[in-house]
Amino acid sequence: MSRVVVIGAGIMGLAAAHEALRLGHDVTVFEAAPQAGGMAAHMMVGDMSTERFYHFVCKTDFPTFDLLRDLGIIGKLRWVGTSMGYFTHGRLYRWGDPIALLRFPHLSLIQKIRYGLLSYISTRRNRWDALEQQSARAWLTRWCGKSGYDQMWSKLFEQKFFEYTDHVSAAWMWTRIRRVGRSRRSLMQEELGYIEGGSETLVAAMMDAITHAGGTVHLGRPATRIDTHEGQVTAVTAGSETVPADAVICTVPTPLIPDLVPDLAEDAKDAYGKIVNIGAVCVVMALERSITRHFWVNINEADIEVPGVIEFSNLRPASSHIVYIPYYMPTNLPKWSWSDEAFIKDAFLVLKRINPSLQQSDVQHAHVNRLRHAQPVCPPGFKATLPAIQTAIGGLQIADTCFYYPEDRGIAESIRIGQSMAQAIVAP
Repeated sequence: MSRVVVIGAGIMGLAAAHEALRLGHDVTVFEAAPQAGGMAAHMMVGDMSTERFYHFVCKTDFPTFDLLRDLGIIGKLRWVGTSMGYFTHGRLYRWGDPIALLRFPHLSLIQKIRYGLLSYISTRRNRWDALEQQSARAWLTRWCGKSGYDQMWSKLFEQKFFEYTDHVSAAWMWTRIRRVGRSRRSLMQEELGYIEGGSETLVAAMMDAITHAGGTVHLGRPATRIDTHEGQVTAVTAGSETVPADAVICTVPTPLIPDLVPDLAEDAKDAYGKIVNIGAVCVVMALERSITRHFWVNINEADIEVPGVIEFSNLRPASSHIVYIPYYMPTNLPKWSWSDEAFIKDAFLVLKRINPSLQQSDVQHAHVNRLRHAQPVCPPGFKATLPAIQTAIGGLQIADTCFYYPEDRGIAESIRIGQSMAQAIVAP
């Protein structure tokens, strides 16, 4: 048995704690926020509990399925036929299937064929090493042509990555296409999943399993220091309490690591410090009327500063129409400091552009959620720059969402990495 301290009670940290307890270790978890779940944590929107940042399940999310079975809640997983829209040139188009592609008026026939081949081959491709040194822009341009890239991809990248637009790995982009492309009922029908009660159902089940197995979870208790001695982790300090540790699993954002682990070598601190994250401001609205029939709508309009909107109630049933409007941006931009009211006003105007019948009186509730370290920027060659999860300090493992690379953020990857770190613990 090892004395294990897990820092962070997001899905990754909870998965690590759950697995470490299963393996017989003594586990303590520290979480800075007042509730567990991280990006999967819930809030109340009117009378509905829903995620602060939306989540969905794809058919290739095998770690999620396995954990749901272990927790006895696999029966709460539901599958829904969903669809996608594309708003451009002032009009909403159906998107995401061959017929929609053929009917789309803003690509030539050759561009449509090239786009279709890109989607088909990416969905079936299994290796990503050949894409690791390429930028997403160069890769997509080679497949779709410059005008095809400009029409379909350019604005989306600019709204999500800003000055890093040309420095995003093709491997990262490929995994996004493949994950959704493999979550289909048929060629014509996308199919996504949700958990009854939302991600909170999973978080609550994990918390119950951890406490019932003898683990301890401290919420609202940020870890402030990881202590070491002669190259071995020894303790974690959280507030006025210092807990001895034989092993530490740290899941906080990598920009926080240099201050949290002062005994790390300077080159290691530099490696963590060089990882760039984009912030996210997510407006969540409960509406009287639907915006579209689609689960998600990508947006390509010069004067709209969001890459898309997600009508979550078209996946998970709700008494109101729940819509997420995500804004991505570096946190040093002046817009990051906008008031919640300013973001809500802007988000309403975005929705009204898509559905002009929307009225202010249709807004029942609106909330704004912010996250400083929301989207890691993964440039070409990113894999080689990532520090090893097992650090040079004995017993100390560190990972956040950028370690999912080339996969993007998601519950399945959080579970996979968290469990693998627990399995790597070496008893003293």
